[in-house]
Amino acid sequence: MSTNEEIESRINADFEYLHENPELSYQEKNTTLKIRSELSAAGIKILPLELETGAVAEIGHGDKAVAIRCDIDALPVQEETGLPYQSKVKGVMHACGHDFHTALILGAAMLLKERESELQGRVRCVFQPAEEAPGGARKIIDSGALEGVSAIFGVHTIPLYKPGTLGIREGATHAAVDRFKLVFTGKGTHAAHPNLGIDTLQVAAHYAVAAQSIVSRNSDPFATNLVSITRLEAGNTWNVIPETAILEGTVRTMTPDNREMVKRRLVELADGIAKSFGARADFTWVFGLPPMQNDKGLSDFASDLARSDGFKVERTPSSLGGEDFALYEEHIPGAFVQVGTGPSLPNHNPRFIADRKALFPAARFMAHLASEYLRRF
Repeated sequence: MSTNEEIESRINADFEYLHENPELSYQEKNTTLKIRSELSAAGIKILPLELETGAVAEIGHGDKAVAIRCDIDALPVQEETGLPYQSKVKGVMHACGHDFHTALILGAAMLLKERESELQGRVRCVFQPAEEAPGGARKIIDSGALEGVSAIFGVHTIPLYKPGTLGIREGATHAAVDRFKLVFTGKGTHAAHPNLGIDTLQVAAHYAVAAQSIVSRNSDPFATNLVSITRLEAGNTWNVIPETAILEGTVRTMTPDNREMVKRRLVELADGIAKSFGARADFTWVFGLPPMQNDKGLSDFASDLARSDGFKVERTPSSLGGEDFALYEEHIPGAFVQVGTGPSLPNHNPRFIADRKALFPAARFMAHLASEYLRRF
């Protein structure tokens, strides 16, 4: 049997290794080998699922099952932390704490293995690839990893809070993430003779301004919606009115109704503005992640247990960022636990650092959360 001190030492070493050797989404082959090696060394069963990267392990016996999930991929960021275990891979860094998440769930798995005979069911430990892609959760779901699982808990770093604090919030915490592309087609002409053409730059400029009215005038003032136009491209020289203009952008919404309303208004504005100038609009909408909706009962349960374990619990602020943990919550109830690892520069920054003091306490909590869920629910 391993002691808590041995497990803490082991996962601290795992964290450093993972931080030094980051891999991008869907390329996490060595990371997967490391995870499988650590699980096997601890005698933990790895499920034979068809996954190119990532892994799913299981501890315990019985009909009841709960899952705890981490993500394992890194970002295309050049690290600037100066840490002794800084990334050895040029242009790739664990700038969002996924190395911390992976080591944390490895630790939770090891702790659960030590008391496997006491578990009143099974704990499925999900090491998910490609959260940053995003969409690696779909790979896990398609593999059958959720079969028989009644609830899932996710984990993430949050530099807003110091170690010893957990952020937990029920309801909508992360936004639906969609994108759109719009091509306006008019009639190109000499810049000196605009009357002979249809100026798509004029059309695009009017649309870029009008699209902002959706949030300010079509949304409930208390709703959380965002429309950002992030690309406007037209023309290639100074004296030609271009034939086409291209816009791209992203939409972030917190509810399905608002998601549909914003999409509808973007299309209506595109068609209406194009028609008023005599141009044509071709609109493409790409559905991304759904909004993340944490189950209230599970969130309250996690909050109460965290306080009893000595953590300070904060109600995490909502974010217009996306999180593909939301895909799991479309299938089964879930709750998200954010682990204070700050103070630090924010996630995705090249100088982001996760404080290791938070690692083992969070691993111990996630193990307790899973085992207590099996006992109570």
